[in-house]
Amino acid sequence: MTPVRKAAVAGTWYPGTPDKLAGEVDRYLALAEPAWEGSIAALVAPHAGLRYSGPVAAYAYKLIEGRRYDVAVLVGPSHHVGFDGVAVCFKGVFETPLGAVPIAERYADAIAKAAPSVREHPTAHVREHSLEMQLPFLQRVLPDTPIVPLLMGYQTRETIGELAAGLSSALSGRTALLVASTDLSHYHDAVTAARLDGRVIGHVTAFDSEGLLDALDAFPHHACGGGPTVAVMRAARALGAERAGVLKYADSGDVSGDKDVVVGYLAAAFGNPSP
Repeated sequence: MTPVRKAAVAGTWYPGTPDKLAGEVDRYLALAEPAWEGSIAALVAPHAGLRYSGPVAAYAYKLIEGRRYDVAVLVGPSHHVGFDGVAVCFKGVFETPLGAVPIAERYADAIAKAAPSVREHPTAHVREHSLEMQLPFLQRVLPDTPIVPLLMGYQTRETIGELAAGLSSALSGRTALLVASTDLSHYHDAVTAARLDGRVIGHVTAFDSEGLLDALDAFPHHACGGGPTVAVMRAARALGAERAGVLKYADSGDVSGDKDVVVGYLAAAFGNPSP
């Protein structure tokens, strides 16, 4: 039987019916107006409840609408299970109300062979939302693209470096999309959040993965997916990306109206300009 990873947060973090989910995602995509000309190798997108982070994530996914990729490699943090290395599912499908997204088995195998810290750990994926929140967007803009789901456990420099090297080795010569899933600052007032998040945004804009890693070491809880973001930035650079761009920044207060306690959200892209 085909292993099925059931949706964990459908009906809570995002609508649980196909029509409502597709309608909400499509509405955010229609409103997004990102500025970018050229190829896209990697994205950064947030993973909070859809009504909060969806309008920001749409700026990233709008860029890849209608493009073609062999595989989308999703790299996110593990919020519920602590472990060393990176958890992968090698086969099967990930379900949402929009249907089943197949796992690209040969790419999952190739990445694990290139990065020994990538190993099967199904339990880590059962409740995790950081990758699941990317799927409805992928299903709308890249409906025929399989995924490799990767969850980073303890975000050590060793794990980040090995994953980045493994991704660049396994995906060399392929048309792959890398997606780093992260939110930014948590539970500061909006002014403080913008100041803190500006550090991350500065390093992303400069395509400075090493500076970002140093900043995250100094403030380890600032971006929950900081390690995945650094690994994706490094891999994208190694695969030939030369350009970075911040597409959208916002916070949860833009939706809730509460600017006293917010979560920051970022959409960014990495690639190359048009010839």
